[in-house]
Amino acid sequence: MAGAAFAQPLATGPAQTSVTTPRVRAELMAFAPQGVAAGQPVWVGLQIQHQPQWHTYWKNAGDSGLPTELRWTLPQGVQAGDIDWPAPHKIPVGSLANYGYEGTVLLPVPLTVSPDFRPSPLARSLTVKLQASWLVCKLECIPEEGSFALDIPLQGSTALQREAFEAAFAARPAPLEGNGAVTVEGDRLNVRLQGLPESVRGRALDFFPETGEIIRNAAVSGRDWTQSWTDATWSASLPLDPQRAASPANLPLVVALAEPRTGETPRAWRVDAPVSGQWPAPATRAEVSPQLQTALNENAANASSAGAATTTSTLAGGSFLFALIGALAGGLLLNLMPCVFPILAIKVLGFTRHSDDVAAHRRSALLYATGVLLSLLALGGAMLALRATGAQLGWGFQLQSPAVVAGLAALFTLIGLNLAGMFDIHAPGALLNLQARTPWANDLLSGVLAVVVATPCTAPFMGASLGLAVTLPAAQALLLFAALGVGLALPYVLAAYIPGMARALPRPGAWMQTLQRLLAFPMFGTVAWLVWVLGQQTGIDGAGALLALLVGLAAIVWALTLRGRTRVVLAGVFVLATAGLASALGGSILSEKAPESVAASGDRWQPWSEARVAQLVAQGRPVFVDFTAAWCITCQYNKKTTLSDAEILAMFDAKKVVTLRADWTRRDPAITAALSALGRSGVPVYALHAPGTSPVVMNEILSKSELTAALGRL
Repeated sequence: MAGAAFAQPLATGPAQTSVTTPRVRAELMAFAPQGVAAGQPVWVGLQIQHQPQWHTYWKNAGDSGLPTELRWTLPQGVQAGDIDWPAPHKIPVGSLANYGYEGTVLLPVPLTVSPDFRPSPLARSLTVKLQASWLVCKLECIPEEGSFALDIPLQGSTALQREAFEAAFAARPAPLEGNGAVTVEGDRLNVRLQGLPESVRGRALDFFPETGEIIRNAAVSGRDWTQSWTDATWSASLPLDPQRAASPANLPLVVALAEPRTGETPRAWRVDAPVSGQWPAPATRAEVSPQLQTALNENAANASSAGAATTTSTLAGGSFLFALIGALAGGLLLNLMPCVFPILAIKVLGFTRHSDDVAAHRRSALLYATGVLLSLLALGGAMLALRATGAQLGWGFQLQSPAVVAGLAALFTLIGLNLAGMFDIHAPGALLNLQARTPWANDLLSGVLAVVVATPCTAPFMGASLGLAVTLPAAQALLLFAALGVGLALPYVLAAYIPGMARALPRPGAWMQTLQRLLAFPMFGTVAWLVWVLGQQTGIDGAGALLALLVGLAAIVWALTLRGRTRVVLAGVFVLATAGLASALGGSILSEKAPESVAASGDRWQPWSEARVAQLVAQGRPVFVDFTAAWCITCQYNKKTTLSDAEILAMFDAKKVVTLRADWTRRDPAITAALSALGRSGVPVYALHAPGTSPVVMNEILSKSELTAALGRL
């Protein structure tokens, strides 16, 4: 990457222990095992957890990038040292190479407490404040900044983050016990190191100069530069950077094991080596006009003042295999969710019709599974394609569109009218013949419809997998969507191939017509739910307009079942009337109402915003966030049960928990970004934030015991 693509500035919030953006989660940590006193070890550090494929930089960023900067505010008598940088690794970017960190890295900094540090008699802690800035890059680069504050108890041990600091200490380069020498010969840099441990002799090492613009960073070992061992001496010859700018007399450098063995801890060593020989003349540097330099300085100042979005989170964990298992289990459980019940009803009716025909039963199940898989892969592909353009999307994103909700309401109205018998007696012969000639299409489309109506639900085990899917490479992400489809279709396929289940179904008969009429009511219930969802998006006018158009649609369908000139006349009248309604009222359906920005006075649930979460946590208040949507059936169930339980509400009050609600019924990029930072891509999501700790993300089906346990730990 040639440079940073500066995004729209992020709002800077009040100081806190952690800051989360869609790309990283940064947290200020402390390690003072013997308390805060003169002569005792006290460490602070910024831990950065990167989303997949994103990275930040080492002290020498390589061909592009900027190192992370930490600016401390400390009481008199306490002084911060330099970052004790862990060893980096090389990150190739096209024809360039950077030095930095992916995954999780902690940048530890020692604090020196002098005898001049005299806290007030009432003070119980040392307040550490940090203003940090970092450049995070994938293909594009985003400058980010955060304000942090942490209180370290003066007495007792602060060692909750011992493991993280010990890992950072193990990752820093060890001082080389021997000596090193660097010689400049023509356009190459020759390095000799002695004193490396006997266990690494004969093995390949990576080379990282701490001074930038010295060597060609993208040079490949074995092709562009060579290394060898002679007894205990390691030698290397590296190409100088054609754009070299520095000619140091001493070159601090780090070498690290290039390929640690399985189970072996990565190791690195550091030496400050004297340089001998004659440096070539440095490359001519391009001059920047004063006007351009002024513009660049202003741009950098604006980027520096752009703070990182302030809400804490946890990142999705686990291997890809566990994500696949989670998606499969989530797909299985989707069959039990109320979103899928209308399709369940249609499939049950189809199974009874095929109970005497095993081949037809199996063909129907396989076609249904094909429809499920194809539509889920198409949905996953659409999400990934839109995500690549920068769109903030998540699971169920299509139901955030009023047009899609209205279209689904019309579709389910037609299905309900068909099941109620409106199509059975007087339907045109051509339609009946088409259905008879292509029965496979009905099974295939029922699989597609199952996926469409399943997206409002996020089953247990599925949320983390889908959250991971939208950050993975396309092939792995689509595998997760395929696993979800296999889980959703598996019960029907098993039912088709297990003879006992087919034999248990009752024989076809007149009772099936009654069952068909009965199953029309779940369809009409789904229509009522979709009208309510649209009302949440567009207001009462939009819901009323949709109801009027659905009545017109039903009248048109009924007219088409008549015979002769009556059918033509009435159908024409109803089509014209419905078209007039659509022209007059259609705008109400498609125009989204403005979301409410403030809660009513005394309302328990307040509107969510990242700034609001940051403000409350900075004040020491715990915060519970309900990420919800009107079209999410599981959300509504949890809202009416666990989140309305009197004991839970009393516990919220006792613990002084502020409850916020993030309504994702309409598309909201800020909520989508917050979900992504929590490792999720759909609702429901429940997160409990507490000062000084990582947020707790709870199960999609929220239980009273789980929430009680989380609140009890506050």
